[in-house]
Order: sequence, then C-alpha cells, then structure tokens
Amino acid sequence: MRTRFTGCGTALVTPFTRSGALDEAAIRRLAKRQIDGGVHFLVPCGTTGESPTLTRAEHRRVVELVIEEANGRVPVLAGAGGYNTREIIDLAAEMEQIGADGLLSVTPYYNKPTPEGLYQHFLAIAQHTRLPIVVYNVPGRTGCNVEPVTLARLASIPNIVGVKEASGNLAQVCEVCRVVPDDFIVLCGDDPLTLPMMAVGAKGVISVASNEAPQEMAKMVEAAERNDFGAARALHSQLLPLMQVNFVESNPIPVKAAMAAMGLIEEAYRLPMVPPKPESREKIISILRELQRLAVPAGKVSA
Repeated sequence: MRTRFTGCGTALVTPFTRSGALDEAAIRRLAKRQIDGGVHFLVPCGTTGESPTLTRAEHRRVVELVIEEANGRVPVLAGAGGYNTREIIDLAAEMEQIGADGLLSVTPYYNKPTPEGLYQHFLAIAQHTRLPIVVYNVPGRTGCNVEPVTLARLASIPNIVGVKEASGNLAQVCEVCRVVPDDFIVLCGDDPLTLPMMAVGAKGVISVASNEAPQEMAKMVEAAERNDFGAARALHSQLLPLMQVNFVESNPIPVKAAMAAMGLIEEAYRLPMVPPKPESREKIISILRELQRLAVPAGKVSA
C-alpha cells in the first residue's frame, strides 16, 4: 500500500496571466488534470512553481487553490523552504493552517550553512510544525549539499519523513538509501534518474515532466514500484526526450513553453525568468510534435 508522498508527485508550474497576475482558473485546471491523470500527490510552490518570485499572499493563494481542487483526493506537499529560518517557520505555520498535508523544504541557498547549520535549520522548522517535512536537496541551485550523514541525523527527527534528492549523484543516492531508515522516503528530483534511483531504494519522484505527461509518468513509477522494470523502461524511453528538453534552459522556462504549446496555460513568466531562445523553442516543439502533444501549429506558438 502506498504511503503519503510516494509514487509520482508533480512539481506544479504556477501559471500567470499576460498581465502578470496569478491565473487562478488555470491553477485549478492544472491540478484537476494531474489528479485525473493519476498522479499520487501535488507539489505547488517549489522551484518549478517559480516560488522565489511569488509574494507571500500569492504563495498562500496558490496552495489554497491546489488544496481546494485536490479536495482530499491526493495529498498536497506545499513548498516552504529558504535561507531565513524564522521566515520559513512562519510560512510552515501558514501552510499548516490552510490545510497542506506536508512541506517540501529546500535547503538554505546563498548563505551556505555548515552541516550542523543545516541540521539546526530543519530541526527548528520541525519543532514548530506538526506537518511531515520532505527535505529538498538540490545543490546545483543552492550551492549547498545535504550529505548522507547529515540526512541520517535529520531522519531521526520524527516529522522529517523524506528527501527529494536532486544532487544528480547516484553514488550519493545509494549511500542515502543505505543509511536512512527503511520508512524514510527517498524521492528522485531528476526525472531521467527516476528508474535508477528506484532500483536502489527510492520510492518515487517529484517530477517536472508529469506537468506535461501525468498519466505516463504515474504509470512509469507504478511499474517500477511493482518491480516491472521492463514496462517502466519502455515508458522511460518514450518520455526521456521530454525529460531532457525540459532542462534545455533553466527550469521552468521549457516546461512552461511546452505547456503553452499544448494549450494548457498562457506562456507568461516573471523576471528573471524569460521565454526560451528560438533554438530552444524549436527543440521543445519538435519533441512535443513527436509525442503528438501540440495543441497549435508550431508557427502559432508565441515567442
């Protein structure tokens, strides 16, 4: 039986209107599309959701809308991380108050804490919320890596229940799976590495590609969960070009361009995110065409 925050979770994009406001109707539609597609949990206001550019009120509103649309059908793991521990404690309390099921908390970035600082940061957050916390380790963005020994310490804190591991270091992932308790949830944070990580003990993925292909990503993870790696590999092979093109430029630029081409959202970003370069857009459109996911002719896709 699947536990909460295992399987395929979607790191939801945050759709904006052309004027730059939250597109609340699109947020609801995207959440419903994910649930109807069979994903196992939703992750609003993470990196893919452009959380650094959201105001506190917008962050709250996005999570509220996703919770309302989920309506208990799938858990909602709300983004609540950053470099100011006191502010994250306050944000965690707000996410708990509005009904989130858990928190995805990225490591502090820019200030580069020591391993002890990381431990104390997450301990402080955990002591001020009843919600389960999934640590988000993405050193390529934060300049800060959670070493396996530190993660093993964090796993001893009752409501720190898992890690989204996006270091891209499979040797580190193997060591993490070796040193944490069996019930600690290791999740892949790099779509192309989902199957290798699940082979060594990860329990799913927090995915970007499932924004575009929720049903296929969910089925791929479910196949791996039942040790049907033949079926999982077939889906992985089909989706790999999409997984890769989503990072042809900084996430979430490509995935938002793709979703706009699919007719799911307006293509709108907030600075410092900008539309993809023409050559990147051509790659995105080419992959969507191969997967038969274009909603409009390529020449009609806005730049």
